[in-house]
Amino acid sequence: MEKNISELVNKGSQFLIEGDFEKALSYFDQAIIIKPNDPDLLNKKGVALRGLGRYDEALECFNKSLQLDPRDLDSS
Repeated sequence: MEKNISELVNKGSQFLIEGDFEKALSYFDQAIIIKPNDPDLLNKKGVALRGLGRYDEALECFNKSLQLDPRDLDSS
C-alpha cells in the first residue's frame, strides 16, 4: 500500500510541477483516500487547489495539515 501512495504522490507532484493542477489534484485525492490524515498529502492538495484558484478549499487543506502537525514547516 505504501508503494501505491508513493506512486500517486510522485505522479501528482510531477503534474504540480508541470502546472497541471487538475491532474495533480486527482492523484493527491486518490492518495488521501488511502491515508486521510497525512499532513503532507493535505498540503500538496492545498497547493493544487490554490493553483486552480480554489482558495477556500486550499485554506481548509492547509489548516487541516497544520492541525495534524503544527510543526509542519511545508504548509503553505
